[in-house]
Amino acid sequence: MAFVLPPLPYAPDALAPHLSAETLALHHGKHHQSYVDKLNALIDDPSTTNHDLEAVILDAGDKALFNNAAQHWNHSFYWEGMTPGGGGGPSDAVADAIQRDFGSFDRFSEDLHSQASTHFGSGWAWLVHDGSKLRITTTHDADLPLLHSQKALLTIDVWEHAYYVDYRNQRPAYVTAFLDGLVNWAFVAKNLAEV
Repeated sequence: MAFVLPPLPYAPDALAPHLSAETLALHHGKHHQSYVDKLNALIDDPSTTNHDLEAVILDAGDKALFNNAAQHWNHSFYWEGMTPGGGGGPSDAVADAIQRDFGSFDRFSEDLHSQASTHFGSGWAWLVHDGSKLRITTTHDADLPLLHSQKALLTIDVWEHAYYVDYRNQRPAYVTAFLDGLVNWAFVAKNLAEV
């Protein structure tokens, strides 16, 4: 066995008009596949699979191994955090937690939008549980909440390849489209239930 690119959890054109089939073909089929291919070339144990990915990330002493393993994890998580007809607001436990920790859904959305839109350079904007409450954080390059003892609940990929085909240099417009039309709140709820 080896690491494998997980299939998208929806058809390649299912996120339109927010993200085009062309963006998904390039982002999933080229960028994410490249991380998987490089990871397989770097790993010492060819029996290692996606089930072992977090252990590989935590144990990686080599920067290239870490970068490719973490980017494989980050992207796999990102795809699950979107769904056709998504966005809007959450319900139940997620809505309650957002109200408790941010004061309102509007404040949460504004904070996540701001941090994702203004993050300098390549990276990720995250909704995480830090062990006591929900927080919004950003990471650079391949960094991820796992390294900071945080539980990832949702992420927005803010590397330019995530949005450039559809939004050019307008990252804030991409973030708005993600929040308003793509967030998979059921996925967020599943992750929160694991805390």
